[in-house]
Amino acid sequence: MSKKKILFIINPISGLGKQKTIEKQAEKIIDKTICDFSFAYTKGPRHATEIARNASFDHDVVVAVGGDGTINEIALGIKDTSATLAIVPTGSGNGLARCLNIPLNISKALSLINYGATKSIDAVSINNNLFVNLAGIGFDAEVGHLFASNGKRGGLSYVNIVASELQKYKPQKYTLEWDGKKETFKAFLVSFANSTQYGNNALIAPEAKVDDGLLDVCILKEFPLFISPVLAIRLFSGTINDSPYIHSFQTKHIVVQSEKDPIKIHVDGEPLFTMGPLHIEVHHKSVKVIVP
Repeated sequence: MSKKKILFIINPISGLGKQKTIEKQAEKIIDKTICDFSFAYTKGPRHATEIARNASFDHDVVVAVGGDGTINEIALGIKDTSATLAIVPTGSGNGLARCLNIPLNISKALSLINYGATKSIDAVSINNNLFVNLAGIGFDAEVGHLFASNGKRGGLSYVNIVASELQKYKPQKYTLEWDGKKETFKAFLVSFANSTQYGNNALIAPEAKVDDGLLDVCILKEFPLFISPVLAIRLFSGTINDSPYIHSFQTKHIVVQSEKDPIKIHVDGEPLFTMGPLHIEVHHKSVKVIVP
């Protein structure tokens, strides 16, 4: 039987630097009797997509060593190909890895590559972009843009930005069209969830499933500032859907128009601007991934 051909794509600036030891750990843990493996390092935005697309022609497994942004780029490169995604989470939040129960410990995540099962998950297009975890507009997009330009990675930096912006962010109006319905909401944020969470177990869509062919749309309506601690507790306890300030539903396709254009969005945590309207569509089971 021929060996699995594996390429590790490593984001050298992801998260908190855990990826710096990946080559040495892979040499110890990856089973060389069934796997041949090599390494590539990204040099900038979208480089991982280019590497992954080229690797998909002659590699069985492409490993994302990084956070949700790195996974996003690699998923775009291997979508609808025979290549399988593996994840070694070294990001700040690791939302998709947590949702898929992939170990956050590097050694355990590497061991999974040897003998883990393969699962097909959905990907979601948002205009000319793709995401596999979450995309959003409003407050979380604003925070994503500020976090990207902050220069400091890690959860504490993110929390500081959230606390600062919470005092001054103003909700915006969005018009949503889905399944023959059309409604306008004044919303603090609108999250488009393929998986359950932003990362760090912040569960914005606790009932979302990555392989059901449906997108969970979560609208956080305008709320009084003193409610913020309660919303935070609900977010991390998986009970956000019980809040009267949350309106959520599922759909395969949705069109969103903002009162502002271009629209500031985040796609798997990566900040982008795009012209409206947003056309968001689920691509059912279009990415294969190694899971426990």
